[in-house]
Amino acid sequence: MDTSRIVAHLDMDAFYVSVELLRRPDLRGKPVIVAGSGPRAVVTTASYEARKFGVGSAMPASRARRLCPDGVYLRPDFPYYRDTSRRIMAIIADLGVPYEPVSLDEAYIELTGLPYPVDTMTGVVRRIREELSLDASVGIGPNKLVAKVASDAEKPRGFVMLSRERAMARFADEPPRLIPGIGPKTAERLERLGVTTIAGLRELELDLLIERFGEHSGHSLFNRARFIDNAPVAVRERKSRSVENTFDRDLRGLPAMEEVLAGQAEKLAADLLKRDLRARNIAIKVRHDDFTTVTRAKTLPDPTDDAAVIAATAVELLRAYNPARPVRLLGVRAGEFDREGARRPPAGVQLRLDDLDEMD
Repeated sequence: MDTSRIVAHLDMDAFYVSVELLRRPDLRGKPVIVAGSGPRAVVTTASYEARKFGVGSAMPASRARRLCPDGVYLRPDFPYYRDTSRRIMAIIADLGVPYEPVSLDEAYIELTGLPYPVDTMTGVVRRIREELSLDASVGIGPNKLVAKVASDAEKPRGFVMLSRERAMARFADEPPRLIPGIGPKTAERLERLGVTTIAGLRELELDLLIERFGEHSGHSLFNRARFIDNAPVAVRERKSRSVENTFDRDLRGLPAMEEVLAGQAEKLAADLLKRDLRARNIAIKVRHDDFTTVTRAKTLPDPTDDAAVIAATAVELLRAYNPARPVRLLGVRAGEFDREGARRPPAGVQLRLDDLDEMD
């Protein structure tokens, strides 16, 4: 394997379920599904026993209950999951190398230059198991793409190290959707071109991919089929914070929607205050009963973390849009953060990285 660059991807195994089992050990070995209880709830994750019934992440909870009626269904407890995630990330941080959390339960780690990368990641997995009683899978490769696919290859408790060439050979007969960044719509378009495997995708000429998918996506597909990825491992600062809700019953009428926005503005303002952020841009997100999604935004003359200002701006945007159809999701977002003149912590108080959020 080319050692000029080495990247690891650490992915916790069935994270939310595994964390729940720490406080409910009596559920071990049973089909456990973490999901909301509303009619539009989705599965957050499922134990490997539940996956045998066809239950998977992002599946509607109603369908999961039909597939696995005898499963144990638990409501998500994100504060509990975030607390555990911080402990995992602290173990990774102890390595003293760049790392990039991408969700509560996974992170990329830059291992380039370390003398024993395999031993390093073995030690991380061991610490997580000994200190938190949780299992993780690891993929190691010459870039983030290979590392990510490798970490998924032999879950749970997998540990796979692949070169780019070995990744191309190992996954040649897998469907294109195995590759991160290739979603269902792109996979359908590729299938109409006769492409059903990653090897088949590599046979398409770059010019054809650009013609069918555009300049950017065409190059991306060409490179991803060859497991080429030059993206750096870096902690990315979040450019916005948001609060949104999907309703069990569609909202009708401005008064009901404005009441929701006011509550969301309070939560968002508290989040900004905690993170010492003030926003210049406020936006709303409206998703209708037919899944049409509309956003409206306004830039403020001065940055704010004031709930009243955020709420007033959100309501102003909502009234200007005046939804004509019932609303199934409503949200408010703050962005374009300004740290100049922000409050400083008292002496001796150390600033921490932003908490990971369960919603992007």
